[in-house]
Amino acid sequence: MERTISGMIGKGSVSHNTRAFSAKNVDRERSKDNVCFHNEDIKKVYYQLFNGALERYNAKQKRSDRKIENYYEKIRTGKQERLFHEVIFQIGNREDMNARNWEGDLAKEILTEFMKDFQTRNPNLYVFSAHLHMDEETPHLHIDFIPFIRNSKRGLDTRVSLKGALAEQGFKGGTRGATEWNQWIDIEKQELAKVMGRCGVEWKRLGTHNKHLSVLDYEKQERTREVRELMEKIQEEKVELQNTFFQQIAVKEEIAAINEEADKYKQDKEYLEVDKYLLKIDCEELAEKNEKLSHGNKELREERQNLVEDIEKLAGTKNVIHRNVREYEVKEEWKLPEPERFMSTSAFREQKALPLVERLKKLVKSLTAQCLELLEKVKSLSARVRNQQEEISNLTDKLMEQQIILEDLREEVRDFKRIRKYVGDDKINLILKNAKELERIERDGNFQPQFSAKYDSKNR
Repeated sequence: MERTISGMIGKGSVSHNTRAFSAKNVDRERSKDNVCFHNEDIKKVYYQLFNGALERYNAKQKRSDRKIENYYEKIRTGKQERLFHEVIFQIGNREDMNARNWEGDLAKEILTEFMKDFQTRNPNLYVFSAHLHMDEETPHLHIDFIPFIRNSKRGLDTRVSLKGALAEQGFKGGTRGATEWNQWIDIEKQELAKVMGRCGVEWKRLGTHNKHLSVLDYEKQERTREVRELMEKIQEEKVELQNTFFQQIAVKEEIAAINEEADKYKQDKEYLEVDKYLLKIDCEELAEKNEKLSHGNKELREERQNLVEDIEKLAGTKNVIHRNVREYEVKEEWKLPEPERFMSTSAFREQKALPLVERLKKLVKSLTAQCLELLEKVKSLSARVRNQQEEISNLTDKLMEQQIILEDLREEVRDFKRIRKYVGDDKINLILKNAKELERIERDGNFQPQFSAKYDSKNR
């Protein structure tokens, strides 16, 4: 079995390769048979490959206008290098290698094996996207890569360069037809042919060399070889042109789909603006209801707290206070529940708040009656306490007076004892006797003082 090998430059439509968009020539039912080998974000790959070199380059620049802010954008908008390159490999054509039969499956096996070592063979071509398409007429492999070189003396030390990347891999430009790209494509075709040979498929190449032929026959053979090579080249270009045509159709359909999607997004945006306005109104209403509900909850909590405080004030003992507070804090019937999800303010008010308020009102009435009764008792007790306090105050004053008098008397007793000790008991007893007699006479009205002759003479 012999089959031709096509290696051509692709247009690099990543959305087409990943099937983010499918053209008319794509059988979407067979898209599940496609193989994705690589699918990375190209911007992230650029950052990974060149950010270190970019920082080193900018650090060396003394003028800010020579610094590069974004290397990806510089390459994208520049004209010297392309962001990435694409190569397409295909075995045979739709007549001899159609994707709908077993030969298509064989092509899939060969291209998959070929792709396994592609990155190893090409260390200077970073593959960020590679897809094998089985949903078109002929199986073919799209490989998108970023060519780069290291240790560059110009610009970034690691930078994008197709010519330099192929040169580092050993491909030097020669004649017009032997460019670095053509040399590299030919080597990759040979690698693909090796895989084909292991699978029993030979590379169909035209033209041989036989040194025993005559000059005329040799020249004729050479012309035949050149014609066949030219026909092979034409066939490759025809396949490339066909792929380009389909890609152009795909691009046009993609643009039309994008425009249609843009119109849809525009209409959706208008609807979203209306929805946004309505949602804004709903949010304002909900915020207002939530504020009222929160305010009502706050008032109910304050009212409940006030009632608890009043109950605590009216409680007569520590045990009663503890019992009442425990009851109103623990029992669920005295707790104001949180609003349920999506519960309206009116429903919360009717089902939750008002029943609790009614129970609180009854409790307040009962406590008010008890409070009035307790107030009367407090008034009575307060009056008695005031009277007792007044009596205690009067008694305290009298007690203080008595204590003063008692102290004076004690001092007089101490003085009397001093006199008795100094004068003697006999003389003191006589003086006391005369004093008592004198007091009796004064009471009776017969004042006749009598003194002892001994006492009188001594005093004179």
